Amino acid sequence: MMKRALWTVLFGTAMAGAFHPWLNAAEEPADGSSLFTESEIRSVLTHGPWPVPLSRDPSNRVSGKPEAIEFGERLFFDTRLSGGGHFSCGTCHVPDRNWTDNQTRSTANAEMDRNTPTLMNVRLGRWFGWDGASDSLWSQSIRPMLDPRELGASPRHVADLVRNDEQLSCRYRKTYGSPPPATNEEAVMVDVAKALAAFQETLQSGRTPFDNFRDALARGERITPWTYSEAAQRGLKIFIGKGGCNTCHTGPNFTNGEFHDTGLSVFVAPGRVDPGRHEGIRKVRESRFNLLGPYNDDPARATATRTRHVTLEHRNFGEFKVPSLRNLILTVPYAHDGQVATIDDVLRHYSELNLDRLHADGESILKPLKLTAREQTELVVFLESLSTFSNPWRPEAAGRCE
Repeated sequence: MMKRALWTVLFGTAMAGAFHPWLNAAEEPADGSSLFTESEIRSVLTHGPWPVPLSRDPSNRVSGKPEAIEFGERLFFDTRLSGGGHFSCGTCHVPDRNWTDNQTRSTANAEMDRNTPTLMNVRLGRWFGWDGASDSLWSQSIRPMLDPRELGASPRHVADLVRNDEQLSCRYRKTYGSPPPATNEEAVMVDVAKALAAFQETLQSGRTPFDNFRDALARGERITPWTYSEAAQRGLKIFIGKGGCNTCHTGPNFTNGEFHDTGLSVFVAPGRVDPGRHEGIRKVRESRFNLLGPYNDDPARATATRTRHVTLEHRNFGEFKVPSLRNLILTVPYAHDGQVATIDDVLRHYSELNLDRLHADGESILKPLKLTAREQTELVVFLESLSTFSNPWRPEAAGRCE
């Protein structure tokens, strides 16, 4: 699967027919619109342009600040941030693995219940974590620091590290304009999280074969198989048509950022379930670090509107966040707990969906897709075209803070 994906992406999916010769049999190159109706073209164009322009987070006063980004990058890979000194954020979010770890479930001090989500394009989210238990990227960055199964630290541990390390203290001062406070440990920890968030906001995936096709389509240019294969185009047509995938995987980042029941198992272990969004709503509403709390740097609290109005409903049980499809082939395995091994398995699940496994009050948007073998293959070819192997991030050169 990964070999096919690598070949397909590197050659812009143009050579998909080499693996499945019948995909392109006796077909002429598309002219950029021959496979799509005007309505379908409008739908395709909603998935761009890419990249989405950078914008700062009003709830984080150091968002976009170069000094904060550098400070956050250093903290991200510093194992001393963990209570035992053995793990960092980079333990599970590995740069060369699209900022995930390709493991079924995250593991640091102990195994977690969920798969490690990628941090690529994370700035575009509205809720963070599989259950949306955080309403800002900086508050999400606090959670692994305090979770005993992950970094297992405490506010005091984090604050003492920054206060007592000359280089971290210097970078804190350059970021925030003053040394870390000597008594308010929680405030130092929150500032560390905001610097971590500033760094994560810079993680953005590159352009893909699909983006080149989408932009050419917008310009009305001729599309040849060497720029975007007929198989990928037919897969895209299924994605926005029969598959209805763009109902949830919307916009330039291919996600609506919301939560749904997908019919996958919610059992973490025999007799123990993951309540998903239901628990996430409870946590975000109770959190001292939410956008309604004292650490939001947005004076008007406009950033807290969703938090203020989110309500807990029975249907939220077992719902999980819709992931982005960008760089999909680099983030195996799939689903909130990594229970789905390949893209083919994902499509097989939706093609043969068991409606009895959905909530009684239901995800009415879901139905078995009943895809043929050819349709599944074409859809895979399209999904592979949403990935790029280029990693624009490069570690900062080591240098002393003066």
